[in-house]
Amino acid sequence: MEIYLTRHGTTKWNEARIMQGWKDSDLTEEGIDHAKKLGMRLSSVDFDIIYSSHQSRALETAKLIRGIRDIEILSHPGLREMSYGRWEGMTLEDINKVYPEELFIYINRPKDYVPVDENGETYVDLIKRVQGFLEDLRRKNLNRVLLVTHGIPLKVLIMISKDLSHEDFAKLPIYKGTALSIIEERDGNFRLLLENDLSHLRP
Repeated sequence: MEIYLTRHGTTKWNEARIMQGWKDSDLTEEGIDHAKKLGMRLSSVDFDIIYSSHQSRALETAKLIRGIRDIEILSHPGLREMSYGRWEGMTLEDINKVYPEELFIYINRPKDYVPVDENGETYVDLIKRVQGFLEDLRRKNLNRVLLVTHGIPLKVLIMISKDLSHEDFAKLPIYKGTALSIIEERDGNFRLLLENDLSHLRP
């Protein structure tokens, strides 16, 4: 099975450097344009199905990539963004002022990160959630799928495909909106074929 991965297009909160998590924000005009360009790039790829986070920024991106093609889009909770609890709706600048130590650990030592309130998720929670989605996906008889997700779940998927440890998670880059990665799955093993490719945005 080939698994195509992308992150939703740029949102208004992305531009304002506001933590989104389980809250939502509209795509910007640039985010819409980039999703359409990725759709054109993938227009000849025969997807069995598209899986998306249920959050509107991801679902809208999935619909823009699909375009007029008759491909089913299913939402799955395993692909939603990490929950940040009280941080959601705050700018990164304000989070750093109020929770500097917690933000440092979140960025640099993710395995040790503890949410500031009970509504947040740990990285361990998130990784289990994404792994659960992959187990569900493997049980289906599919040849080629597209996943539209968010920055942190996308990093988890890349981490799994590279067989990296939790300690290596922080070393992965930030994957930009509509960047394309491709994973091959065979007999439960994953291999990364393409990572963080933005060639569809070149002039």
